Amino acid sequence: MDIEALFGDGLYATTTLRLLAGLLAGALIGLERTFHGRPAGFRTHTLVCTASSLLMLLTVYQWELLADAPLETVRVDPTRMAQGIMTGIGFLGAGAIMKERFSIRGLTTAASIWITAAIGIMIGMGFYFAAALGVLLTLGTLSVFRWIESITPTLTYARLMVRSGAEQPTSEEELRRILGEFDISGTKTSYALDPERAGFEHSMTIRTTDDLNFARLAHHLRARKDILSFSITPSSD
Repeated sequence: MDIEALFGDGLYATTTLRLLAGLLAGALIGLERTFHGRPAGFRTHTLVCTASSLLMLLTVYQWELLADAPLETVRVDPTRMAQGIMTGIGFLGAGAIMKERFSIRGLTTAASIWITAAIGIMIGMGFYFAAALGVLLTLGTLSVFRWIESITPTLTYARLMVRSGAEQPTSEEELRRILGEFDISGTKTSYALDPERAGFEHSMTIRTTDDLNFARLAHHLRARKDILSFSITPSSD
């Protein structure tokens, strides 16, 4: 069944249908982002999809809009408009990415803006099946895949520094034994002697699949008499 036939033929009917479809598709994806408290949410995604559809309509109907122009001056290449849209969306997506200490936020939102623009392009060209399937796959990825990520074990990294007495420092073997008790492994160990503070320092990158293990380790180290001070600092690797 031809969806556009239900709205009637002609420039105005087709334009209205495609812009409304673009608005709806962007709104559905934007609602999911707004629900999860992302900065680029309902209105941003709605405008991105609608704008993409609007710009593609310019390409689709350029013959009607430039009916009096000489034939050799009109170049019909919808892919060039699509390339320009996706390039511009890259700047908008970059603005949604934020770095917070050792973590990066906004990558998923930037990707959702990008695919929303692609869906808008499909709607602007009248490829409704691809657009509808794209909306369903995008919503499925943002919701169902979130649950998959939550149950998938993920390594969390931190930098551990332990300072013990210089005369009887805590051995590396003992330190690794303690880490093993909390299901934590350590790599990239470095050593330092601090004569001014009369302390010997072990530093290493530690990792675990449960970041609560770092809190349990901190509680254990705080109670040990042979450890003068320690720090556990989150890191990317």
